[in-house]
Amino acid sequence: MASPDTMSRAKAPHPVSMQCIRSPAWDLVWILNPLWLVPLVLLLAWGHEDARNSPVDGLFFVLAVPLWFGHRVASAWLAYATPAYRPLLVRQRTRFVAAPLVIAAACFAVMLAPESVLPMPLEERVVWMVVLDFVFVSHHFAAQHFGLLSLYRARAGRASAPNTRRLDRWFALVVGGGFVVVAQALTGSIAFQERWVDPWLGEVGSELLERTLHDGGIALVVILTGLVLGVELRSGRPSLPRVAYILGLAAMVLVAFLARDPFLFIVLWSVQHWSAAMGLTSLAASGGDQAAATRWRRLLAPINRRGWAVLLLLAVVSLLLLPLLEVEAVSDDYVYADRIFGAAAWWLRSSPFVPVLLALGFATGFIHYLLDRATFRFSSPEVRQAARGLLQSRAGSGVVEHPAASSPQNPVDGPAQLR
Repeated sequence: MASPDTMSRAKAPHPVSMQCIRSPAWDLVWILNPLWLVPLVLLLAWGHEDARNSPVDGLFFVLAVPLWFGHRVASAWLAYATPAYRPLLVRQRTRFVAAPLVIAAACFAVMLAPESVLPMPLEERVVWMVVLDFVFVSHHFAAQHFGLLSLYRARAGRASAPNTRRLDRWFALVVGGGFVVVAQALTGSIAFQERWVDPWLGEVGSELLERTLHDGGIALVVILTGLVLGVELRSGRPSLPRVAYILGLAAMVLVAFLARDPFLFIVLWSVQHWSAAMGLTSLAASGGDQAAATRWRRLLAPINRRGWAVLLLLAVVSLLLLPLLEVEAVSDDYVYADRIFGAAAWWLRSSPFVPVLLALGFATGFIHYLLDRATFRFSSPEVRQAARGLLQSRAGSGVVEHPAASSPQNPVDGPAQLR
């Protein structure tokens, strides 16, 4: 017969991990912000038929200006401007040097080639580049969710739990990727949707198909979220931050299905993604190796030593890039640069430089996907060393074990591909 002590231990509840990436307040601001952004956005949109004419638009403007394009260059800052990542530039030149140059050259060639060389109007080239970008960015967002779930799993001491890892991947890809695409298609918020999405749906039975996708999507999101939460709560060491992240992700996707105005989902989905990328970059930069070998890196050292300084610099860069990269990123209905730069921003959108700005926008986007994967590719010991400031436990327990650390053959399992 088991002793009373053994029975007591068997009946004891599983310890709950409160281990955050940095601290509860920091995580709530930069990573877990859907917990407060969703109710805030819904409250601000209350009573307004058009969310663009509600306080939500003002909130999005305030957040988009410092985060939008700052997050796009965040991984480039890690790769090229921090001493910790210098060894990667030396040893992985194909990934960090050659590939970005090839991507940039290809984007400028497609946008600037004369029709005698590429017999396709500029407008048609833009359509197909946007389609390609949509495919990449949909996976990019889902990969970020998988990476953050993995990071929280590692914080909880369950880095090498293969079943949970597999469930995280499928939850991120299906709920954070596939169902988001379905919801966007149903609301007509995919760029050039009438050119390449609507023809697939067809006209026969489209209303029935839309209703089935809408209702079925909501049901499956709720079921899958409940399944993942159930597995988490029954684990040997459930993580409260993981529970919060799963609930926040599901809430955003449900807003995509249920909100009358797709702008509400765009605000939530974008801000969470941008802020997570900026926050993680600040930790990786400020916590990494600060031994600067060149004069240029010594000049940047005061910034890289301070996470808030990295965030401030990226925010300023985001502001300066706004009128240039908005030309490719959004239609005239979503322009924000004019509120700061006035007529100059509108002139750029119709100037002779539009093809160049389109090429610049596509190039920075595609390079951003590549560099995010490279700078957060934690299957590489060199990347784990460079980004140890992000992997470092804030509770003083040293570097957190990462799934890729115990299984080198694993694919990327970090907060990679942050658009």
